[in-house]
Amino acid sequence: MRIPAGIRENLRFLIIEVESQVSNLRIYFDTRSVTIAKRVLDRSGYTNNLKSSIHSRCLSLITQNKGTSADTSLLRTLEAIATDLDRLAEICRDCIQQVGYLDDPDHLPSDLYISLLGRVIKGLHMVEPAIDHSDTKLALKIGRIENKLDDAYRKQLNKHIQKLQKRRKKHTRDLVSALFVAHSIEQMGDVLLCISEAIISANLGLSFDRDRYHSLQASVEQLSGSESDLSMQTVAYTRSGSGISGLSTTDKKGNEQLAIFKDGHKRKVKEERVGVENWHDVYPGLAPKILSYHKRGKSAALLIEHLSGLTFEQILLHEEPKLNRQSMKQLQKTLRSVWKETQTKSPVSANYMGQLGKRLDDVYKLHPEFRRSNSQICGKAEPSFDVLLRNASRYEEQLKAPFSVYIHGDFNVDNIIYDPVEKKINFIDLHRSTYMDYVQDISVFMVSNYRLHVLDKELRRRILGQSCSMYDFSAAYAKKIGDKTFNLRLALGLARSFATSTRFVLDKKLARAMWFRSRYLIERVLETNPKQASKFRVPTREIFSV
Repeated sequence: MRIPAGIRENLRFLIIEVESQVSNLRIYFDTRSVTIAKRVLDRSGYTNNLKSSIHSRCLSLITQNKGTSADTSLLRTLEAIATDLDRLAEICRDCIQQVGYLDDPDHLPSDLYISLLGRVIKGLHMVEPAIDHSDTKLALKIGRIENKLDDAYRKQLNKHIQKLQKRRKKHTRDLVSALFVAHSIEQMGDVLLCISEAIISANLGLSFDRDRYHSLQASVEQLSGSESDLSMQTVAYTRSGSGISGLSTTDKKGNEQLAIFKDGHKRKVKEERVGVENWHDVYPGLAPKILSYHKRGKSAALLIEHLSGLTFEQILLHEEPKLNRQSMKQLQKTLRSVWKETQTKSPVSANYMGQLGKRLDDVYKLHPEFRRSNSQICGKAEPSFDVLLRNASRYEEQLKAPFSVYIHGDFNVDNIIYDPVEKKINFIDLHRSTYMDYVQDISVFMVSNYRLHVLDKELRRRILGQSCSMYDFSAAYAKKIGDKTFNLRLALGLARSFATSTRFVLDKKLARAMWFRSRYLIERVLETNPKQASKFRVPTREIFSV
């Protein structure tokens, strides 16, 4: 890492000072020297000043914006490390103060604490070379100290609990104070782990914790056949907390290997894995290949084939109209084939209003103005949205798709990829795939077009055209197969997607427009006699015009 001179000097002084503080704490546990205790307690201002100087210099360089994103990442890392080092010094002072509450020092396992603090000092010795040489392996060694301190703390915790249970009120104060000291030393391990992960993140240019790094390394070894240099770039962070990164490495022959690295909570990643594997079973060729899958603790990671092409969002907003038309034609051809190949004879209900109801509280949290009671306008009763939803839920019980097909489940424009060279469609982000009403994918796709935050008139016309094209295609398909309730189900599906999407939209004007469209569609459905379902039409152009 290339560290600016002024920051490097202050960082070195800070590391030396913190090492001195931890060493003094070790001596204090051994000697109970009041002089040593004062030496620790009186030095708080120095570490804080060094930390503040590093923060100020880093902030100044960031605001000047003279460096690359990698330089900014490094400066943020140095800020975090300076904060963590100052925190270690603060914990030393906490330990001194807790020991002061002891009536009998024999209740303090000083030899154990002296040994543990020796490990902390070893970790501090590794910080500067790990930063200077961008040494990830050394950073991992720093992080592993946390495990050892954590194990020691758990043993002390159990011992103290047993003593407190046996002795009842006897020596309670000493035992509690000793436990606080043990907890403080355990926190030193947490701080070292934070420093370790900050260095790893700076080396890779992305935010990484220890488990995520091990999952990445295992994935890279499986991809390239050995440990090798790699470069990464953040692609996205999902709302479920998963991270998605583009990964580039080389195999043994020197050929570049490209893949998508996705990691997060084990359950979420497993859902993605199962979704991809199911697509390979029911309709091969649409989903990317899984290159590796690794579990570690509560986390998991997937390495997925990198797919060539552009997302439908990129095509719609940045490419020529000809490519836009070509991609839509291929998507419709693909959907027709998927629906034919995966169709089952079992009628199915998507329960659009039930889906909406589950998400309504989240909508109201972001947009409390949407929660209104029944009202009257010029003498005409206007039911609340909640009342409309209950009525629509009862109405929907009469509506079922005459068959089910295997759907994407999250059919947004950024989850569909088109390769103009191969003229091929691929689906990504498949954790919600299941057998369901095909109308659900259609409604999600149409609303994901509408909610693109674009004000340019020409682009809005293209967005309208893409939504109408999808409607015309699916309506023609429904007519051909005799799906008479298609439009009613689509209206409710659109209402569901319009309303639930507002929980991700901060723009009040856009959110209000989507909310009113949802209400309007539900009202139009409720006005329709189910026996006249075949005559109902979704007013697509009116709904999707801005």
